[in-house]
Amino acid sequence: MGGGRGRAAPAQFVKESLDFSGPGRVWGAPGSNDRKGGIEDAGRSRAGLFAVAKGGVYKRALPNAPVPMDIRNIAIIAHVDHGKTTLVDQLLKQSGSVRDNQHMDERAMDSNDLERERGITILAKCTSVEWEGHRINIVDTPGHADFGGEVERILSMVDGVVLLVDAAESVMPQTKFVLSKALKLGLKPIVVINKIDRQDAQPEETLESIYDLFLALEANDYQLDFHVLYASGRNGWAVADLKDDRKDLSPLFARIVADIPTPKAAEKAGDAFPFTMLVTTLEADPYLGRILTGRIETGAINVNRVIKALGADGKEIERTRVTKLLAFRGLARVPVSRVEAGDLVAIAGLPQATVADTLCDVNVEEPIAAIPIDPPTLAITLAVNDSPLAGREGDKVQSRVIRDRLLREAEGNVAIKVHETGEGAYEVSGRGELQLGVLIEQMRREGFELSISRPRVIFQTGENGERLEPIEEVTIDVDDPYAGVVIEKISLRKGELQDMRPTGAGKTRLVFFAPSRGLIGYHGEFLTDTRGTGVINRMFHSYAPYKGTLEGRREGVLVATGDGEAVAYALWYLEERGKLFVTPGTKIYQGMIIGEHSRDNDLDVNPLKAKQLTNIRTTSKDEAVKLTPVTPMTLEQAIAYIEDDELVEVTPQSIRLRKRALLPHLRKRAKADAE
Repeated sequence: MGGGRGRAAPAQFVKESLDFSGPGRVWGAPGSNDRKGGIEDAGRSRAGLFAVAKGGVYKRALPNAPVPMDIRNIAIIAHVDHGKTTLVDQLLKQSGSVRDNQHMDERAMDSNDLERERGITILAKCTSVEWEGHRINIVDTPGHADFGGEVERILSMVDGVVLLVDAAESVMPQTKFVLSKALKLGLKPIVVINKIDRQDAQPEETLESIYDLFLALEANDYQLDFHVLYASGRNGWAVADLKDDRKDLSPLFARIVADIPTPKAAEKAGDAFPFTMLVTTLEADPYLGRILTGRIETGAINVNRVIKALGADGKEIERTRVTKLLAFRGLARVPVSRVEAGDLVAIAGLPQATVADTLCDVNVEEPIAAIPIDPPTLAITLAVNDSPLAGREGDKVQSRVIRDRLLREAEGNVAIKVHETGEGAYEVSGRGELQLGVLIEQMRREGFELSISRPRVIFQTGENGERLEPIEEVTIDVDDPYAGVVIEKISLRKGELQDMRPTGAGKTRLVFFAPSRGLIGYHGEFLTDTRGTGVINRMFHSYAPYKGTLEGRREGVLVATGDGEAVAYALWYLEERGKLFVTPGTKIYQGMIIGEHSRDNDLDVNPLKAKQLTNIRTTSKDEAVKLTPVTPMTLEQAIAYIEDDELVEVTPQSIRLRKRALLPHLRKRAKADAE
């Protein structure tokens, strides 16, 4: 090994012949002079390329060849804040996927900044743990109904689900939604009643409500024979009986291995079957480009293999070479050289394929049928920011850049639809205000400037030509004294009370069916009516005949008449007119909304007026200007607050409200035309 060349690296070998008889040693193995016979151990060969064995030739195996393991694919589904991500944290720790001395953030699966700030899961994410020779691929799913599209598409790549239910809150609307989707696919859930350690936990009543939910969703006998575990995800234990010792999550691991079947696709693994895979998630990586994730249905895939992508109609989208295969191992994605059917894999190297497309061998012609996703129910219009302050805070202001970003979002998020309406405006449809608000917040942080319209529901036409609108199931937990005002307010919004029952501890649960358009902007009013103690959950129920006109916002707004910076002296006098949205020094322009009028009409005001200074002495002292503190609106609150003739201006640093027509005479003309 002269000339500075290092020693050859160790090589592993696989045998091409099936005859393993007879003793032998590796060709050229250290301490061996016998160069005949079979393999005794996998040592180093001088060339590092092959070894001779009795009855066959061994050649070097592919590096990182995964060891075949018994695989289970599961999704953890539940209502929001019932403990899915916290439970996954404990599963990672107790399986050994995370070292004892390794730092792991709380809710490690919520890697997105917005997810950590809001404390919710927005995107479904995969991880993998190993337990007693079994590999368990786990998918953490969102709990909010607005992100239900993530749950729907993820369920197609798993063979079972763990249904998490809060022992205190019991069955909630999203519990019903995610369970109905799982039951329709024939999946058998493992029920985990979580947060048993809460003081107000009611495990027996919760289990009874779970049985009622299964029966209401028409589960079959196989699905009704589910197993129940009681757990505390935060403390990291699960038991089959409340009298058992509370040690760790071993009962949950054992139940997953016993109840969740091995993937049916594993029966068609190997090179004897053509490679096929349905894409379920799409993400972008700054180094690898677009990464497509899914479960391999048949065959196997190797790095550098040429594959093609088929659309839902069977037409070929592209044909390319796989540049990278990534398998999920704990919190990391590890490069591997080969993945078999039944396992989850992320594939890089396809610049055009997207969600719901089929990746397959070049000789495959039939695509895999994708599960249909529920249609969007709410739409907003995103347009170029054309206010006088446009372009001062953001660097992405052109309609072309906005269009590319929205189309890229719609490509990876199957629950969002984008339509161009002309003149730099785009209609974006989604499941709810929260989902659309998260998209706008992400764009805002990326440097975009946008103007956003009031949300509006998407109507449909019935069989007889009647107009149909989306109806939501609204579940409200509220203190007993506030139940009356909540029922009154939702009744004014065309809601119909379906159920009312006490839940203990002085609280009442109300269930309504209400039109989606009547609930836009209600959340803030609801928190005010219940003094911040109420909890409201909404979920799409069905389409129903149009309920008639609804009363809009009762109060008018204060509209600025000039450009400049707000002055404390002027705002002090304007406080008599209503509630202010701006503070002294805020940049103002004509047509900008600076507050809420105390009456039902809009009022043009001048927030720029300063006190006139003179040289005349006076014995009276100037009154100190003391303004009421302003609570800034969140993005969702601003979008829900505006009316049809108003817009929300969103920039990386500011959220402003404005009139669609900035000049007073244009607003009067538009109002006259509308009448």
